[in-house]
Amino acid sequence: MMTDSPLEKALAGKRFVVTAECGPPKGADAGAVLKKAAHLKGLVDGVNVTDNQTAVVRLSSWAACVLLKNEGHDPILQMTVRDRNRIALQSDLIGAFALGIQNVLCLSGDHVSFGNQPGARGVHDLDSVQLVRVLRRMRDEEVILGDEKIDPAPRFFIGAAANPFARPVNLRPARLAKKVAAGADFIQTQCIYNLEVFEAWLDKVRDMGLCDKAAVLAGVTPLKSAGMAKYMRDKVPGMDVPDEIVRRLEGVAPDRQADEGIALCVETIERLRELDGVRGVHLMAIEWEHKAPEILKRAGLAG
Repeated sequence: MMTDSPLEKALAGKRFVVTAECGPPKGADAGAVLKKAAHLKGLVDGVNVTDNQTAVVRLSSWAACVLLKNEGHDPILQMTVRDRNRIALQSDLIGAFALGIQNVLCLSGDHVSFGNQPGARGVHDLDSVQLVRVLRRMRDEEVILGDEKIDPAPRFFIGAAANPFARPVNLRPARLAKKVAAGADFIQTQCIYNLEVFEAWLDKVRDMGLCDKAAVLAGVTPLKSAGMAKYMRDKVPGMDVPDEIVRRLEGVAPDRQADEGIALCVETIERLRELDGVRGVHLMAIEWEHKAPEILKRAGLAG
C-alpha cells in the first residue's frame, strides 16, 4: 500500500537512496536541530530524528520532526518501546501523523543504564516487532490494538532496525524476517565496519527474499579518530570494528585521523553501492553532520 511519503516514493524508483540521522539537543533549542539538518538539505531523502538516544533525556523526536518538516525535510520519527506503554505509543504515533510525520522507525531503545536517568524504569509494554505490527494494522486495517476502528487512519511508511553483528550472528536474519512479516517497509542497519560479516548477513537475507519485501538501507558512521574506533570496538554492544580498521587509523598522524576516517566511510559506501539487495545508505554522522556533504559528494551521491 503506497503512502504519500517522499521516502517511499524515492525507494520505489531505481536511484540509490540516502537517509541521515539528526540527534536532538539536551535542551529546548530548536535552532540546534535546524542547524544540524541544514547540512543535509537537498542531499538526503529522509532525516531520522533519534528518540532519547543512549537513554539520555533530549528534545522529543516528534517535536524535532515537526521542526524539520516545516523546513522542507522528510523526517523519520524514531520511536522506542523503552519509554512508553501501548497507550502512549499509539497516541504519540497518531499525533505525529496528524502533524505531517509519515515515516516511523520502530526500535527497542538503549537500556536505561547507559543514560542520565539510570533509575528510570524501562516500560517495554510492547517489543519492537509488535510495534511494527501495530503501525501496519493502523494503516492497513484502520484499527488500534484491541481492534477498535480509527478514522481517519494514519498512513505510515514503516521502518525497523537490523544489527547484522549482534550475537548470535546466525540468528539475525530470522530476527529480521519477523520484522518484515510484521509489516516493515524499510530497514536501517547498524553502522557497518566489518563488510565481510555484513555481506554474509545480506546473502542470507536476500536468499530469504527479504530484500524484495523491505528496502535495506545500510548504516555508515565516519570514524573521527583511532580512539573512537577502539571505543566502539571495545565498549559499544553489538558493534563490530575489525582490528585492521583501528590499525589503519593509528597508522596516520593524529591530526589526519579524521580525514582517514572519512576516507574509510567513503570506501564503505562505494562497496555497499555494488551489493545486490542494498537500496541505499543511512549516514549516522553523530555530531559531525557538517561533514555529510563532503562524504556524500566523494561517494558520488551528491552533486
